[in-house]
Amino acid sequence: MAAPMEVAVCTDSAAQLWSCIVWELHSGANLLTYRGGQAGPRGLALLNGEYLLAAQLGKNYISAWELQRKDQLQQKIMCPGPVTCLTTSPNGLYVLAGIAESIYLWEVSTGNLLVILSRHYQDVSCLRFTGDSSHFLSGGKDCLVLVWSLCSVLQVDPSRTPAPRHVWSRHTLPITDLHCGFGGPLARVATSSLDQTVKLWEVSSGELLLSVLFDVAIVAVTMDLAEHHLFCGGSDGSIFQVDLCTWPGQREKTFQPEQDSGKAFRGHRNQVTCLSVSTDGSVLLSGSHDETVRLWDVQSKQCIRTVTLKGPVTNASIMLAPLSMLSSDFRPGLPLPHFNKHLLGAEHGDEPHRGGFTLRLGLHQQSVLGGQDQLRIRVAELEDEVRNLRKVNRDLFDFSTRIITRPAK
Repeated sequence: MAAPMEVAVCTDSAAQLWSCIVWELHSGANLLTYRGGQAGPRGLALLNGEYLLAAQLGKNYISAWELQRKDQLQQKIMCPGPVTCLTTSPNGLYVLAGIAESIYLWEVSTGNLLVILSRHYQDVSCLRFTGDSSHFLSGGKDCLVLVWSLCSVLQVDPSRTPAPRHVWSRHTLPITDLHCGFGGPLARVATSSLDQTVKLWEVSSGELLLSVLFDVAIVAVTMDLAEHHLFCGGSDGSIFQVDLCTWPGQREKTFQPEQDSGKAFRGHRNQVTCLSVSTDGSVLLSGSHDETVRLWDVQSKQCIRTVTLKGPVTNASIMLAPLSMLSSDFRPGLPLPHFNKHLLGAEHGDEPHRGGFTLRLGLHQQSVLGGQDQLRIRVAELEDEVRNLRKVNRDLFDFSTRIITRPAK
């Protein structure tokens, strides 16, 4: 069986020829392009291996493309305001968007807006789900990182205000990036900030595990899958590698370039905007305001490929190409429904307030055009399949009974 193909998915702020480009990681071959708008920073997400979502820069809508569609028909998810960041749950059930200082949570199957969380005091800058979709994290320009339990948010009493599980307030300047490792509620989370620090946290306890101080502001952060190394992109174009397994219990450390010269990637001429690591941890992908995407060999720190775009790079990530991206005849199981912009009851003055939220009541009472019709069709198909299986089982049982009870000759 062939190894899964790794691809690089990139966007820039110019979007003259395309909005998003997909190229094969090791050969550099161009696989797909998507057209329509400019994707903003932290605004690119893969939904259930079927759709690519892009929050449009400065616009109040999210573009959605089927991963493999020749006519490149673009769908638009309208939002109440410009989307500052975007993510989807790994299980494909939810979409999260930061709009000003609020977090909007949609249910994918119905398009229902489930909840609006307003616990940040300035714009939300980044959002991430844990690998098991049980928690999500939000970072904002108010220097706060909040950890939310999805179950608690959805099941909270409407008369009460949902509270984050943890509030991390050790940063002193705006949060620029988040990276969540594996482990679900036991995962470790790296946060970067303009205060020139990267901090490593534990989701389960909320404790600060490590704080690294640099001599420049850090704009992007990521880890390899084994979490042996922390990669930090600076505002001067440098990328720093922090080894997490070599420090004997130090909680605070200063990264010294003169002593750690072998732990830096240098080649970008301007601010690093995004970072991503390959599955085996051997290759690092970086995007920058200098309009280039670079591929680095982690061991030698050498740049092995440079791709020049038409504008500052806003998103660049490595992912395993889903089947829907490689198969020309793939179609999503269900079309995207219409996403609601408002909670039920908001038109009657039930607006979200700072420090609180509004939860939509009567979740299953609202009819969503298109989405529920498709669900009913799918349910009917599954019921037919169940009936067929019951008939097959009954026939098998009758046949077995006749064989077993047949008199011996």
